[in-house]
Amino acid sequence: MALNTPALPAMYQSLQQRGFDNANFVALTPIAFLSRTADVHPDLTSIVYEDKSYTWSQTEERCQRIAHGLKKLGLAPFSTVSVLAFNTPEMFECHFAVPLAGLVLNTINTRLEADTIGWIIEFAESGAIILDRELMPQALAGLHAAHARGQNIHVILIDDPHAQQQPDIPSDLQVTLYSDLLNDNPCERNQYLPCTVEDELAPLSINFTSGTSGRPKGVVYHHRGSYLMSLGTVAGWSIPRHPKYLYTVPMFHCNGWGHAWTMTSMAATIVCLRYIQPDKVFNIMQEHKITHFGGAPIVLNMLANDQAAPDKLNPHNTVNCMTAGAPPPATVLAKMHSMGCDIMHVYGLTETYGHILQAEPQPSWQDKTPDEIAELKARQGVRFPMTDAVELMDSDAKPVPADGETMGEIVIRGNIVMTGYLKNADATRESLHDGWFWSGDLAVRHSDGYIQIKDRAKDIIISGGENISSVEIENALYKHESVGEAAVVAMPHEKWGETPCAFIELKPGQNASEEDLITHCLSHIARFKKPGKVVFGALPKTATGKVQKYELRKRANELAG
Repeated sequence: MALNTPALPAMYQSLQQRGFDNANFVALTPIAFLSRTADVHPDLTSIVYEDKSYTWSQTEERCQRIAHGLKKLGLAPFSTVSVLAFNTPEMFECHFAVPLAGLVLNTINTRLEADTIGWIIEFAESGAIILDRELMPQALAGLHAAHARGQNIHVILIDDPHAQQQPDIPSDLQVTLYSDLLNDNPCERNQYLPCTVEDELAPLSINFTSGTSGRPKGVVYHHRGSYLMSLGTVAGWSIPRHPKYLYTVPMFHCNGWGHAWTMTSMAATIVCLRYIQPDKVFNIMQEHKITHFGGAPIVLNMLANDQAAPDKLNPHNTVNCMTAGAPPPATVLAKMHSMGCDIMHVYGLTETYGHILQAEPQPSWQDKTPDEIAELKARQGVRFPMTDAVELMDSDAKPVPADGETMGEIVIRGNIVMTGYLKNADATRESLHDGWFWSGDLAVRHSDGYIQIKDRAKDIIISGGENISSVEIENALYKHESVGEAAVVAMPHEKWGETPCAFIELKPGQNASEEDLITHCLSHIARFKKPGKVVFGALPKTATGKVQKYELRKRANELAG
């Protein structure tokens, strides 16, 4: 969309040149937050993990050492470094060390099956992978296949003593320990790599979607977008200096919603958590006086419904929680509120660096009942400060009225929209056109301006914070010899928010049970994507033979009670 920009008056034209001796322009990058925080608050605690803790000066040094080690691998500029790891200090450090070395970060979902992980490693043209030893079995097939086709991948192994499993390292797999990379690359401050980039629109990271059909798409982020996302989150979430942040959001999800960079900018103390266990979360909340954390509704459900839940998460102060995905049940919101937790519901996509809308409270909400407030907070809301524009468009690309009834597709514009899909120009053009990113999500806008999602045009199911493609599950079901037709929709679930519900028409004369089909799916897709329920019978169809999914959603809602 062309902008009608007026010509500058003559008195400003001499100032139009960008950067007088580089004094008044510096490319934006979130890795700059590390050097600033380490300079200003070198002795404050940066990272806490189990029995370890680091200061900001130590974290900066560790990131610099890893960056120097990565540079010695001889990778070409902007080569991909994949990371398959839990929320440990090493995963956090990769968010700075990889771009410091001039490379592109690719964090991989630890819950994916081996086939998809192998495909991502190949598609992203990974030159190195930083791999938690416990997750090594999930990556081995992909690594062996890559080496067989001549793709040389350096394997750097995180050997965490707190891992539940420590599988043997195959004799034919050459690995470098992360700890050795750290210890073998000492560097003085005058040898530190600059926390700068020449081009703020250069690729910073690749985040793969869960895939709406077939393989996932690689979403490319640039430095400028991540920088602005970080500071926009500070403003939108009202983050003070030196928060105590518990990292429960997986750092493979949109780079942990960008909070690695956000919290660094505010010199936070970041507590890393390898596994989410309610009793451990409660202990950390109180021991470290946590002020902020984030997570999918499943995390809130887990905490609210745990028998050992304390009266207050943190007796010393309110705990601020950011949650995204299907809104938590009102009972969970009420319980978390009673435990001293202030929840902000947000909306976003992988393609928008994470959250771009927030259910920002209004002063007038104070007069509402708890049930009314829960309903208001369950909406996707209004723009974050770094979000330039969000509209709801009809099929003619015209804005819909704010009547709370007319649905339109959510479209987004701003610095926090992806560069595009990696090696997929067609998909990029389909999503980025007419000056907007077209999300595929259908919503209404209420008279107060707040947006509320009503449906997902691409039939994505959000279960426990994970995006699950109904098409992917349908494709798996169709591989069963007894399945004639399959349709999958979201079914409300008290614990997970949503779960896949499969409606099946069997082939004439064929038989299959619910257990048969769920077991069959497990051999084709990741466990978290399997149907939670299978219903047999004729599928409702239009006159043209198209399955009426809205009718199936009604049935699924009825089944959920």
